[in-house]
Amino acid sequence: MEPRHFLRVEGLAVLVIALGGYLALEGPLWLLAALALAPDLSMLSYLGGPRVGNLGCNVVHTYPLPLTLGAAGFWTGNQLAVLVALVWAGHIGADRAFGYGLKFESGFRDTHLSTQPVPNALLRDSK
Repeated sequence: MEPRHFLRVEGLAVLVIALGGYLALEGPLWLLAALALAPDLSMLSYLGGPRVGNLGCNVVHTYPLPLTLGAAGFWTGNQLAVLVALVWAGHIGADRAFGYGLKFESGFRDTHLSTQPVPNALLRDSK
């Protein structure tokens, strides 16, 4: 099995756990619906060009920020922060489960989960 398949299963696991946590905390469904696609607003960073867009999307679609928000919410007793973090992490997990990966600068469709090979320019630059 290829590594991208493991990453997709991992994403599904994150999605299920995040949704389970959200429901266990009795988060309102309207908030879940309102925030479910909010991380995709980071695509607006592509208005600044491919390099800025790549960075903007990748920062928002990795786990450190929602984990930090969730931990801060947990430690301070701020349930809203925890709920937002769970929705955010669940969104990232769903993206991974459906095969949407982190972007390469070479193009929006070139991702770490795509079936396309890593762009040659990136391979050359890494040597």
